[in-house]
Amino acid sequence: MNKRRIIENVIHGVFLILGLVTVGCVLLITGYLVISGIPAIREIGLIDFLFGQTWASTAAEPQFGILPFILTSVYGTAGAIVLGVPVGFFAAVWLAKMAPARVKGVVNEAVSLLAGIPSVVYGLVGMMVLVPGIRIFFDLSDGASLLAAILVLAVMILPSIIKVSITALEAVPREYEEASLALGATPVETCFKVSVLAAKSGIATAVVLGVGRAIGEAMAVMMVSGNAANMPSLFESVRFLTTAVASEMAYSSGLQQEALFSIALVLFLFIMLINATLNYFLKGKKEA
Repeated sequence: MNKRRIIENVIHGVFLILGLVTVGCVLLITGYLVISGIPAIREIGLIDFLFGQTWASTAAEPQFGILPFILTSVYGTAGAIVLGVPVGFFAAVWLAKMAPARVKGVVNEAVSLLAGIPSVVYGLVGMMVLVPGIRIFFDLSDGASLLAAILVLAVMILPSIIKVSITALEAVPREYEEASLALGATPVETCFKVSVLAAKSGIATAVVLGVGRAIGEAMAVMMVSGNAANMPSLFESVRFLTTAVASEMAYSSGLQQEALFSIALVLFLFIMLINATLNYFLKGKKEA
């Protein structure tokens, strides 16, 4: 009995240490970004940095306005969510509750494969297929645009949304669905009015993961968006917050490098704000 208790205490201690390491890593990243990003914001000025419309970090008189990057990231993420969430949600519902077992197995494997594809491959396919297609279809001079980035991100977030939503839907107790069917509801009504509502917390988590994937993607977006520091327009080349850091960090120095760390800090705070907002609304719904 004492031996079992010792083993349980050891395991509990290991889990506690791992949890503290995770929290410590988050605090370390936060502290590093704050320490590295604040000096540039202080020198440039918070208003000029956040709301300036011109980014010319290598000019004779450099300017460090990141409003185009912020708006591009917001529009790109919102567009990817608008396109990707409905597709991922309905695909998850169909796979979890309606699809034949053999079809479900095949599609699940395809979704898992989609999740394992490196982002650079998404970017390469987008650059070779999607960008020329947009250029020809819309009769543009260049198809590298915000639209191309939105479409690529919409595809990239599908695996996260589908897999997590399926897990949440399959965790709904079968008794809920049987009770609904016994009361005369159709299978489709039971699926959307019982199973989906019971799994809404897990589905919301899937959306949060999708948002995080869309906001944090850099390589694929850089390859299809044109990577130009313009104010966002659907058919214009644009630059995201992530690609702004990735494209200039290798050769940056001085104030330029500090400004890139400030962009990373803004991106980090932006993601935290979205997660906190979603968690707040989810907790509010649960309490209600």
